[in-house]
Amino acid sequence: MGRKMLFIYNAHAGKAKIKAKLGDILDIFTAAGYEVTAYPTQYQGEAIQKVREARGYDLIVCGGGDGTLDETVTGMMERSREDRLPIGYIPAGSTNDFAKSLGIPQKLDDAAKTAVSGKRFPCDIGSFNEDHFVYIAAFGIFTDVSYETGQQMKNVLGHMAYILEGVKRLASIKSYRLRFTWEGGCVEDTFIFGMVTNSRSVGGFKNIIGKEVVLDDGVFEVTFVKLPRNILELNEILGALALMEINENYMYSFKTDRIVVESEEEIPWTLDGEFGGGHKRAEIVNCHRAVELMV
Repeated sequence: MGRKMLFIYNAHAGKAKIKAKLGDILDIFTAAGYEVTAYPTQYQGEAIQKVREARGYDLIVCGGGDGTLDETVTGMMERSREDRLPIGYIPAGSTNDFAKSLGIPQKLDDAAKTAVSGKRFPCDIGSFNEDHFVYIAAFGIFTDVSYETGQQMKNVLGHMAYILEGVKRLASIKSYRLRFTWEGGCVEDTFIFGMVTNSRSVGGFKNIIGKEVVLDDGVFEVTFVKLPRNILELNEILGALALMEINENYMYSFKTDRIVVESEEEIPWTLDGEFGGGHKRAEIVNCHRAVELMV
């Protein structure tokens, strides 16, 4: 009997690239000895259910953007640890941050080959209250851009869609008074942005959180940006981000395996580019080497 694969894909991700290459992708899978069940997702969140309930397969491959990968990994994390399967990923979204961090090829054919013939990489996964994320949990300025920017605009403009939507918001920056606690201490201040990451690329920008990022070391990279008091401070902050530097006058940056973020008002969070709900308390924990990805 041949090995069995469940291939879950978002046909509309990015510029619907998977549709055009679907035949080639399935041919690569079949040639590698897999009996393939292909399933195009019909609505947001469906991949979570499909992966959670999938039985009788040897490998699960997902195709789409980072959101599709997030759903696939979330479904896998909802299974018992001994019942988890390796996951292949064909990046076909607008940004594909995590695929770049993993070194997965951007060409769909090559990514399909990696999914069936690559090595298993036990990757850290984030736990966020009752949810999960693959590479980033964030709040504040710019973080709502990815899920408020329409798919058509993402397709046409690419990175520019994110930038244009973000620039519109500079005149009315929302800030949050909060406290965050980790094993290194406790800070209370007012912030415009925060991110807890396990990625070498965020928003399409490489190395924005440093070059020494290891995806299976059991810790996150954490960055918080304080509220600027005037336009000069804002420019300094944006300049530091553009240069991929940490300005210690306005930013906190450290590594940790667990952090708790608390505030008096609900903060809207984004998890892997999708809306993660509003939370007054967020407990974020690193699940060390929790899921195997094909790289």
